[in-house]
Amino acid sequence: MVAGWFAGEGDGFRLLGTRCTACASVFFPREDHNCRNPDCSGGELEEIPLSRRGRVWSYTDSRYRPPSPYVTDPELPWEPCALIAVELEAERIVVLGQAAPGVTVADLAVGMEAEVVPGVLHEDAETTWTTWHWRPTGVKA
Repeated sequence: MVAGWFAGEGDGFRLLGTRCTACASVFFPREDHNCRNPDCSGGELEEIPLSRRGRVWSYTDSRYRPPSPYVTDPELPWEPCALIAVELEAERIVVLGQAAPGVTVADLAVGMEAEVVPGVLHEDAETTWTTWHWRPTGVKA
């Protein structure tokens, strides 16, 4: 888990971003030092929970073993997954993430509604590393 990128469980699970108090630009991943907006003279950055739902902006299959921070066992076969870019209308940003397990590109269409849900990045006997997934609404993980 990357500290400060998300919080909560179940229906309370949210991605956490930051918003500039001067220009209202929203950032994810979060920005904790300076406003990234080149037209802004800068303001304080405040943590905000992002919208739980948005619209599929784009999607694709991931057919390769990903690099770090993803952890995969090279002894096990790689399982492809769908990647979804979701536009959060209120924040005016697009957030990329893996699809929830069981969701394939055949289940997706540009413009459909998707929601953020907690997911597992990797787990071993001692630790479970958590992340976020996007799931089309109406589909149970």
